[in-house]
Amino acid sequence: MKLKRGREYRRGRIEIIPMIDVMFFLLVTFMLASLSMQSLNSVAVNLPQGDAPSLSHNEPVTLTITKESRLLLNKTPVTLAALAFALKPILGDKREVVVNADRGAPEGAVVEAMLQARRAGVEQFLIAVKRN
Repeated sequence: MKLKRGREYRRGRIEIIPMIDVMFFLLVTFMLASLSMQSLNSVAVNLPQGDAPSLSHNEPVTLTITKESRLLLNKTPVTLAALAFALKPILGDKREVVVNADRGAPEGAVVEAMLQARRAGVEQFLIAVKRN
């Protein structure tokens, strides 16, 4: 005599529809997150065709002042007295320098470095800041 079990054995199933919904939600979330990270500060225009040579992108000349009043010219250590002599050949026809001054750097050291750079022929100083 065979006894009947009270419950039938049911095999588990993997439902694919909710998994597809979750995947689409993640896809949309990552797409929106990546779009919000881009800064689009331009207006879309229809550009004309041309065969002009591409412009060369020159790296800016950077003058870094650390909080210990150390000077670095394009990541190369330099003294205050030798700054004008070291800067003149690097400048070439450029007349602007990016100043990366540490928040804790003494103002006097920054001003003295900028005066030495002015003696080398710099006309414009671009002050580097951290964006919020």
